[in-house]
Amino acid sequence: MISFTFLGIVIILIILVDAFETIILPRRVNRRIRLSRIFYRTLWNLWKKGKKLFKSPDDTKVYLGIFGPLSLIILITIWAIGLILGFALINYGLQTDIQSPHRAKDFITYFNLSGAIFFPVGLADTYPLQTFGKFLSVIEGGMGFAFLAMVIGYLPVLYQAFSRREVNINLLDSHAGSPPSALYLIQQLEKENVSQELKDQLEKWERWCAELLETHLSYPVLAYYRSQHDDQSWIAALLMILDLSTLVLVSKNKDLHNAAKATFAIARHAAVDLTQAFYLQPHSTDHDRLSKKDLAILRKLLKDSHFALREGEQVEKKLLYLRGIYEPHMHALSDYFLMPITPFIVEGEIVEAWRKNI
Repeated sequence: MISFTFLGIVIILIILVDAFETIILPRRVNRRIRLSRIFYRTLWNLWKKGKKLFKSPDDTKVYLGIFGPLSLIILITIWAIGLILGFALINYGLQTDIQSPHRAKDFITYFNLSGAIFFPVGLADTYPLQTFGKFLSVIEGGMGFAFLAMVIGYLPVLYQAFSRREVNINLLDSHAGSPPSALYLIQQLEKENVSQELKDQLEKWERWCAELLETHLSYPVLAYYRSQHDDQSWIAALLMILDLSTLVLVSKNKDLHNAAKATFAIARHAAVDLTQAFYLQPHSTDHDRLSKKDLAILRKLLKDSHFALREGEQVEKKLLYLRGIYEPHMHALSDYFLMPITPFIVEGEIVEAWRKNI
């Protein structure tokens, strides 16, 4: 019976460590084998297969959008059940003397006792009699109270981080459209000839990328939370920022190079670290986001603007190099989270989300 006690202690320790690393520890945990990591990878891979059940694209998007909040509820439930199970196994293994109907000492009775102590519902007909059993009950009751307080404190922090992320993504709509496009943003600003506004945009998105990196490494579940509008996502926004910074860095507008360089650095940092955090493999695709034909169109569209691209083979090599150090990571994130990304040249007219219902 001592093996049940040992198993109960192991389960409790695993859950406590996992909950601490997931909720309280403000840094990325590099250990590959973790309960929450295994849970999310397994459940998300199964969830993605379930989208085949929906024929309508709108129903599919709703289905995928449910995963983030629902998975968090399931994970918290698993933690709670695991702790209750752990204490029940300890009592069962030690055959703790308890007062129960018919003096029953089976595992179900101990599990019910453990659940009543963890969630203080108070079962008057079942309670421990020995000093050790009472001491263990106090520990479990305190742990249940701390667990509830931890969850209550965790959810507001999580949703505040989600809200800040989405506010900036929504603000991007009026500048870059939905889905967001770096070229469209430049064209919109060029109409008003306001290079200074683009500099302000770069600085704002530099801070957004830094916050995205910090929050999504500290709270990985946020990455599964999808945006309110179907044409928007944190992955599409991050890619747009990288594209925009890249175009500015190869443009003739040298006044913005320093701002674009700083924004590109933190945005690329976010793309790489998030790819590594979810153990994804960067890869390219058969479809080139900026083919030679698209590059020629891009040059033509920007030819007479303040953001016209510089000429020469070295410029094209630099453009190819910059794209090569972030696009594979963005493709990996896009494929894993099923959040589509846009090419440099978007076919058809780009319309802001607020105009689509007019």
